[in-house]
Amino acid sequence: MTVATSTPAGLDNRVVVGGVARTWRALPAPALPSPAAVLAAGSADALTAARQHAVHGSELLLSTAHRLDPAMRDELRAAGFALTTLDADGPVTVPPTNTRPAEPGRLWLLTSGSTGRPKRVGHTLESLTTVRGAQPSRTWLCPYAPGTYAWWQVVTLSLTQPGQHLVVIDPDELDEWPAVAAAHGVDAASGTPTFWRRTLHRDGAALARVPLRQLTLGGEPVDQAVLDQLRAVFPAARISWIYASSEVGASIVVHDGRAGFPVDWLDREVPGRPRLAVDGDELVVTSPYHGAGLAGPVRTGDRVQIVDDRVLITGRLDSDEINVGGSKVSAGLVRGVLTAHPRVAWARVSGRRAPVLGRMVVAEVVPTPSGEPLDEATLVRWCADRLPEYAVPRRIRMFTEIPVKETLKSDV
Repeated sequence: MTVATSTPAGLDNRVVVGGVARTWRALPAPALPSPAAVLAAGSADALTAARQHAVHGSELLLSTAHRLDPAMRDELRAAGFALTTLDADGPVTVPPTNTRPAEPGRLWLLTSGSTGRPKRVGHTLESLTTVRGAQPSRTWLCPYAPGTYAWWQVVTLSLTQPGQHLVVIDPDELDEWPAVAAAHGVDAASGTPTFWRRTLHRDGAALARVPLRQLTLGGEPVDQAVLDQLRAVFPAARISWIYASSEVGASIVVHDGRAGFPVDWLDREVPGRPRLAVDGDELVVTSPYHGAGLAGPVRTGDRVQIVDDRVLITGRLDSDEINVGGSKVSAGLVRGVLTAHPRVAWARVSGRRAPVLGRMVVAEVVPTPSGEPLDEATLVRWCADRLPEYAVPRRIRMFTEIPVKETLKSDV
């Protein structure tokens, strides 16, 4: 069962996948079942499914095949979803084990699984489309995994706004994305802080050749160091940090180049905008863009600290706080101190069991590729000058490459 929708305004925007340029309108138009869980082998398949949903309003869950283990596939079929893959001969579908009527217009997202096994969160194209005002013409880079909240944010912008073109990067192109972007006129790009740090680390000169006018960061805690590094490369661009999740949608947007958001945004009532609050150490959001069944205040699970006039999101509640002999240490704040060192490209901070203290702070660091050699003792001294004694890392391991997952995050 499907329902007709209004024609998306961006159907004539250009989309580039695998170096091939076409328009949304020119994408294949296979008949998809509804409800369907479409398992995309690549970005071209994912864009096809997104276009079909926007035009026909079919009930859709979109993901990559390897995100769904056998148990999740069985669970989706039991919940009424047909499992559909797209190949050269058209859709190949495994029917559901339980049938039910489709819910017209419903889009389902799978959470990232950072707090456990992924779960479904219901949205619509309307609730995922948070950019509605007229925008300057842009060609956007989208490096995200298909079906994630961040992927839909860029895709809905291109589907619903004329002049918002799209260049999609598949995982095998990730290391060379600046060359792809420069070749196709990309002037706006969205990525996680890990995505941007990794690019700066691997080839900052290639990044500087991309004529970016808009840079967006989201999906992870954002520290001042990466914002400053991007500003140095793109002094005239607008650099934005967005706090968003499958549960509460895009809730915070900051353009001032500073980490966190202004403290006077807390408890502010603005019609049509999310309300931000802090309960204990946790960010609580009441959002008009929330997922189905999540109306009212939603506890995000993200830990915040107020430093001077800014509210900093330091990490997940279940992993950010390290108890060292009764003293609380924020892994995010220690990470911020480490990444502020001019020779550190990336850092991860965690707690490890220790005698007497119970836990001690440890870190993993990727040095920048140029400059004086960096050793553990230098970084320990750097931290000791800026942190309480109990918060100074006791062990620091050096890596050569910044780790990254399919989500473009590195579990920081």
